[in-house]
Amino acid sequence: MPVSHQRKSGRPPCCAGILPVVLKRTRKTLGQAALLAVGVLCVAAGVFLLTLPSAERLRIEDPRTTALMEAREENAAGRGRTTARRWQQWVPLARISPWLRRAVVNSEDARFYEHEGFDIVETEAALEAAAERGRLGRGASTITQQLAKNLWLGEERTLWRKLREYFLARRLEDLGKRRVLELYLNVAEWGDGIYGAEAAAQAWFNKPALDLSPEESSVLAAMLPAPRHRNPQRPNARLRKRAFEILALYGMYQQLTPEQLEDSRARLADMLAAPMAAAR
Repeated sequence: MPVSHQRKSGRPPCCAGILPVVLKRTRKTLGQAALLAVGVLCVAAGVFLLTLPSAERLRIEDPRTTALMEAREENAAGRGRTTARRWQQWVPLARISPWLRRAVVNSEDARFYEHEGFDIVETEAALEAAAERGRLGRGASTITQQLAKNLWLGEERTLWRKLREYFLARRLEDLGKRRVLELYLNVAEWGDGIYGAEAAAQAWFNKPALDLSPEESSVLAAMLPAPRHRNPQRPNARLRKRAFEILALYGMYQQLTPEQLEDSRARLADMLAAPMAAAR
């Protein structure tokens, strides 16, 4: 009976004992490799987070410079020019026109007060639009992400930068929405060497940022996607179109009545057709 059983199974008795041992060792090796991989990933994640700058000091301290400003100055120096930073004057949020605050939030990040630094809804919409066109189109960066980029990352365009931007935006969100908006409006670029809402208001409209009107605020907000290529003194078709679109958002969000909106449209049309105050 033992002989016939051995022939029927086709497996020597010794193999039956070795196979479980081999499988057990293999599972143990794979388990150790998996634990090692997890450990390495945890260490790498920890090192990555430790290398990111802290946003905590920005809770009470205003930045004197940003990565974007420094990059612009380096580029200017490389072309044999003097410093490109001609304007910057820090002002608290209370001294920035509520119309400019609304225009920027409405046009740049309508869900600013709803997300936590990263807007998954807008990101999904941008990816769907890119898939339909077969190429990347409009961005989906929130105001907080744009602030992180301006403060620390400059104009670098890599997936690594995008990853850092995401985590930095989450850190900035801990400062609160009001502080994030205040920081953004004070470091945003509004022309060659013009940074911050106060500088932009003085340069383009010869008035403090607090006194900006809805139509003036719409023009400044319309500059943000391409601040060095959109000049309110010589408005091109894109600037005009975008300014009217942003003005219309006041009506959409019921920040202006229909009558007020029509009056603002008329003033904006006159403004963009006439020369404005020259930048100093």
